[in-house]
Amino acid sequence: MDMTNDKSGFVAIIGRPNVGKSTLMNRLLGQKVSIVSPRPQTTRTKIMGIRSLPGAQLIFLDTPGIDKSGGYFHRLMVKTATNSLEGADLILWIVEAPDPLSQGDKLILEILKRVTSPILLAVNKVDLVQKESLLPTIDRFRSLLPFAEIVPISATKGDNVALLESLLVQYLPEGPPLYPPDQLTDQPDRFIIAELIRERVFRSVYQEVPYAVAVLVEKVRTREGRALTDVEATIYVEKDSQKAIIIGRGGAMLKRIGELVRPEIERLLGTQVFLKLWVKVRSDWQKDDEALRRLGYLQQ
Repeated sequence: MDMTNDKSGFVAIIGRPNVGKSTLMNRLLGQKVSIVSPRPQTTRTKIMGIRSLPGAQLIFLDTPGIDKSGGYFHRLMVKTATNSLEGADLILWIVEAPDPLSQGDKLILEILKRVTSPILLAVNKVDLVQKESLLPTIDRFRSLLPFAEIVPISATKGDNVALLESLLVQYLPEGPPLYPPDQLTDQPDRFIIAELIRERVFRSVYQEVPYAVAVLVEKVRTREGRALTDVEATIYVEKDSQKAIIIGRGGAMLKRIGELVRPEIERLLGTQVFLKLWVKVRSDWQKDDEALRRLGYLQQ
């Protein structure tokens, strides 16, 4: 690996929903920047993660999953993902070893045929398949596109992730670091807090409440002279029945969500946190451009 000159560049991570894009980026960064849940389409907007190494800086763009389903809001997410490819120096396509070349993958394949940047393919979740089935899968993908590299990995277990990182660095263009070495993301604290709360809601009630959840952080204020930060956030849902599920009997579920997410917010902010959560119904937020802007899903 050539490290004689500084290298830096943007790496767009693309894949269909729930193939492990966010898990891989968090593994590469060594810290949670992009949230993860069992539900597809957990990532809703482009999340930047910055990995600084001696002589190189990888700037990852974790994008929403691409498939053909969904309405207006889903189409916005897919547009966000495809737009991320335009300014990327490298493309990292993530597929699943247990389910290679699904309908979503075929859609991505057609998109990538128009891309001129080097494309690296990571075949994820290899820990879930027999080794003898991997080679035919890799050969199948190799016949579809002129990939710069194809790497079998397990993002969850970390298998071959270091190898993948070294190959990404190899294909980076020369250039100075674009961000300070200690910076992990370009997202403000409010955005990350909202994502942490949304992740905890998904993990707590994802079977009952699907994509209807959004979070708006209304307040983040550190009290003067004290290592204590007040955080206030509103959880938006589309139906009264969903609101009732998140609040729970006697407020028990909302209290539990707060108790579970508070330590993560405290680690992020480096202070103790006094957290207040509300749940409100807004039936049209996924179709309302102004609401989507306030929630950070549309550019101002």
